Amino acid sequence: MEKRKVLIMGAAGRDFHNFNVFFRNNPNYEVVCFTATQIPDIADKKYPAELSGDLYPDGIPIYDEKDMEKLIKKHDIDDVVFAYSDVPHEYLMHKASIAHKMGANFILLGPKDTMVKSSKPVVSVCAIRTGCGKSQTTRSVAKILQDMGKKVVAIRHPMPYGDLAKQAVQRFATLEDLKKHECTIEEMEEYEPHINSGIVVYAGVDYEKILREAEKEADVILWDGGNNDFPFYKSDLEIVVVDPLRVGHEMLYHPGETNFRRADVIVINKVDSANIEEVNELRENIMKVNPDAVVVEAASPIFVKDYEKIKNKKVLVVEDGPTLTHGEMDFGAGIVAATKFGAAEIIDPKPYAVGKITETFKKYPYIEGLLPAMGYSGQQVKDLETTINNTPCDLVVIGTPIDLNRVCNIKHDTVRVTYELQEIGKPDLKDILSDFVNKL
Repeated sequence: MEKRKVLIMGAAGRDFHNFNVFFRNNPNYEVVCFTATQIPDIADKKYPAELSGDLYPDGIPIYDEKDMEKLIKKHDIDDVVFAYSDVPHEYLMHKASIAHKMGANFILLGPKDTMVKSSKPVVSVCAIRTGCGKSQTTRSVAKILQDMGKKVVAIRHPMPYGDLAKQAVQRFATLEDLKKHECTIEEMEEYEPHINSGIVVYAGVDYEKILREAEKEADVILWDGGNNDFPFYKSDLEIVVVDPLRVGHEMLYHPGETNFRRADVIVINKVDSANIEEVNELRENIMKVNPDAVVVEAASPIFVKDYEKIKNKKVLVVEDGPTLTHGEMDFGAGIVAATKFGAAEIIDPKPYAVGKITETFKKYPYIEGLLPAMGYSGQQVKDLETTINNTPCDLVVIGTPIDLNRVCNIKHDTVRVTYELQEIGKPDLKDILSDFVNKL
C-alpha cells in the first residue's frame, strides 16, 4: 500500500507526542513535515533524527504554519493532522477548511490513539483554558497525596524550545537542574514550585520514555497538564479546572471542551472573583454536559509580602505570559494586587517595550496596561528585562509564578504576588483523593 503523506500542525508539544506514539514507526504513513505556531523560534528547525526513528534517518523539517497551503500543494499531502491546543472552535474549523480546500483530510487524533498506559496510578490535572488556576490546583493535589504518604512524581506537559535531542527525557530534582537544562521562564514557572515541595518533575519530548523513567521512582504519577491539552497518559482520575470569569469557554475551545466532557472532577476556581450569575451559569453548563462529574468550588486568594509598598505608587505590573497570550485574559494576579492595595497608577509598558516584547504586543494587541513575562528564549528574557527597566515607575508588581528577580536584573523596587488554591465547602480534593487512594 502506498504511504499516506502527512503534515502535522503543531506548537512543539502535542505534535511531537502524536508523531512519537502514532506515526514514528508506522509504515503506512510518511510524515513529510511539521508546521509551527504559537511559540516563537520553532520554525526552520528539524525534529531530530535521534528522535524520529528508523523511517526518518534525516529527521523531519519544521516550517512556519503560514506556509501550510504551499506545503500541502508541494508535497501532495493526504492528511493534515492538527495537534496543538487552546484555540477557539471557529479557528480550528478555519484550519480544517484550508486543508479541505487543498484536497487533504483534516484529522484530530484522540485519546485512544495517543494516551500511553502507565503501570502506576495516574492523576491528571488539566484545564479548559490557560490561566484557569491549574498550577495551584496541581500543587494542592500533589501536597494532599504527599500527606497520604505517597511518593508523587510530576510529569509536565512539554515545553521543549531548545535542543530537542538533548531534551528527550529531562529530570528536575533541584533548582540547579533548571540551570543545567537551560530552562526558559515558562519552564521554571511550572517546575520550580514542585521542586520546592520535594517533588521530582519530568518533562521533555519522548513521553513514553519519560513515563517509564518516572515509574521507577513513583507511587503515583501526577500529569501536570498545560495549554488546556488533554493528558498524554491514560488517567485513573481526571481533574479539570474551569473559570467562571470566562464562562462558556468550556464549550468553545479545543481541546478544553474535551477535558470538560471527560472530567471526573471539575474544580470551579475563582468563585471569589466571579459574580454569582457567572458561577451559576457554569454550574448549569456542567449539569448539561457532564452531570456525573464531582464539582469542587475554590478561590485563588493572593498573598503579597510588603503589600504596603504598593499604596499610592506608580507601578508596572508583570503578569504570567501564557495567561495573557494563549489564555486571552485581560489581567492576572498582579493587577488584582495593584488594585486591591491602592496603587496610584498602573503604568502602560507598551511605549517602553523593545525587541521581542514589542513583537509580542503586536501579535496580541488586546494586551493593555501590563507586561506579559515572555521568556521562551534568552533574547526574549533580555528584552523583557530591558522593557521593565525602561518603564518609569516607583515599583514593579510581579504576578508571575517565579520571582523574576532570579532571571532578570530589575533596577526598580519590586513586590511579588503569590496565590494558592483555597477550597470552599465539601466535597474537597482531599475527600476525593482519599477515596481514590483507598481504591488502589
